Amino acid sequence: MIAGAAGAVAMTLAEKVEQRLTGRPDSRVPARVLERLTGLPEMPAGQPVPLNLAMHLGQGCLLGVLRGMMATAGLRGPWSSAMFWVVRLTNDQTLENATGVGAPPWTWPRRELVVDLLHKGVYAFTTGVVADRLAERHGLGPGQVHANIAPGRAADVAPPPRGRRTLARR
Repeated sequence: MIAGAAGAVAMTLAEKVEQRLTGRPDSRVPARVLERLTGLPEMPAGQPVPLNLAMHLGQGCLLGVLRGMMATAGLRGPWSSAMFWVVRLTNDQTLENATGVGAPPWTWPRRELVVDLLHKGVYAFTTGVVADRLAERHGLGPGQVHANIAPGRAADVAPPPRGRRTLARR
């Protein structure tokens, strides 16, 4: 959750910088999704900043748990953060489309799509860096131990013994 919170804060700060540079207004989408998911009364006008922040931080923290699990299992580094980027985008789009607040991304103006992809990338990679650093304190993950025995997806190599968290690299 710590990694996800760090990613959400970094994404929010990146959005604010981008908005100052481009003049793009705040999006009401996160707040409207939260209103729909929780049954809160919908506010048609105005920008409910607390709801937007609650949705950003809430989603960020919850999804950060998944990235932490990935790092603990040995899925660390930029490739793992790229996989997680897709999870973050999928989560947003599922919630936005299921509540009727959003539309599929391929229907968006290209500029909006690029901005969203960049901001979610900031979240995913920041979350990944923090999760990876926290997981490193416990040594290699099981997947990394297995890769040290035989790189790749080696079906003919048994999993490492339970509890074996460190193994010298070949």
